[in-house]
Amino acid sequence: MIARYTRPEMRAIWTDANKLSIWLRIELLASEALVKDGVVPKADFARIKKGADVWLNDPEGLFTRQKELEKTLNHDVIAFTTAVAEKINHKASRWLHFGLTSSDVGDTAFAVQMTQSADLLIRDLKNLRKSIAKKARKYKMTPCIGRSHGIHGEPTTFGLKLALMYDEFGRALKRLETSRQTVAVGKLSGAVGTSAHLPPKIENFVCRSLGLKPAPLATQVVQRDIHAEFMNTMALVGASIERWAVEFRHLQRTEVLEAEEPFTKGQKGSSAMPHKRNPITWERLTGLARVLRGNAIASMENVALWHERDISHSSVERVIFPDSCCLLNYMFSLFIRMMDGLNVYPENMKKNLGLSLGMWNSQTVLLALIRKGLTREDAYALVQRNAMETWAVKHAGRDDADFLEQLRSDPEVARHFKAGELEGLCSVDFHLKEVKNRFKQVGL
Repeated sequence: MIARYTRPEMRAIWTDANKLSIWLRIELLASEALVKDGVVPKADFARIKKGADVWLNDPEGLFTRQKELEKTLNHDVIAFTTAVAEKINHKASRWLHFGLTSSDVGDTAFAVQMTQSADLLIRDLKNLRKSIAKKARKYKMTPCIGRSHGIHGEPTTFGLKLALMYDEFGRALKRLETSRQTVAVGKLSGAVGTSAHLPPKIENFVCRSLGLKPAPLATQVVQRDIHAEFMNTMALVGASIERWAVEFRHLQRTEVLEAEEPFTKGQKGSSAMPHKRNPITWERLTGLARVLRGNAIASMENVALWHERDISHSSVERVIFPDSCCLLNYMFSLFIRMMDGLNVYPENMKKNLGLSLGMWNSQTVLLALIRKGLTREDAYALVQRNAMETWAVKHAGRDDADFLEQLRSDPEVARHFKAGELEGLCSVDFHLKEVKNRFKQVGL
């Protein structure tokens, strides 16, 4: 999964070699703090650092040796400390992992990996919003029909659709930035979180050095509601991606075809039907959003642990966090490509506007009649009757079906309007007069 659905930068964060490198940095920082605290002799720390530097320069080698040792030891952190101690090759190695428990190292490193991933996702999202903004400005005043229940409603613009997307992903950006701060929490408070063996100042030094906050209180682990928030944030961002993937899938339907995902040279759409140009990327994004939601549910299952800790969460996290971070990173790259290469068809938008024969002016006429003194019920009945007559003419196969003409021909309607007044009301421009202000509202 990771190898296929991500880019190298994100994949590197979740490799075992990177994880072990962070573990080693934590161990070195803890030893450095203990030197300052007068516990570890400076000479011993120099030997620890010299041995550790061998593995810091060869993280893949450290991973290989750790795995060899783990076959016998059946404990990943002990295998790690043993591998490091081998390189120190001196009694100074007794200070390695002094006063720490496995989760001190594991959870603190996990926080570093999550913040590293969040930084990439935040960067991706900012780039996506730039792509959306560019397209939104280009099609700011391009009219298209707005739909409710999939049925023609009133005119909007394609740019306004995209401005809405830009705004939605602005909220997504804030959520990612907030959750990035939420997960930037480490702990070195020991086996059940009491700081009995290391004073809090050691924990504070290590966490601050890594750009983390020390947990105000922990058990053997950092509490998993923190991690669940990050997972649910990614799932919610994925839901926004899916929301727009579904929109563009509809707009690519043959009978709609107002926008279409890029179809590259040499691409094939169907093994059986050579003419097909399918919205496969939008469909892929829809499917992957479901994976993000499933992983978010698993993260919430991890919140309830026995007492000060069990490890029922650990096996789950090894799968869902790399998967979700890598998948969302991949989804952003796809979405940016879709927006940059999106085929937009204004002529089809104009044609589709005409399909409802100007009946998208029904509310405008309704409100005008109310202003002229009719009750809402009477005005509604008048306008609806004429709309239904217009549909009847259309369904009879006649070419002269037109809502405006139908209204003009109804004396009960026409007597309320001066010459040219209905024509002024029944225009696309009437519906678009606030578009520029709406753009300003979202910073475009």
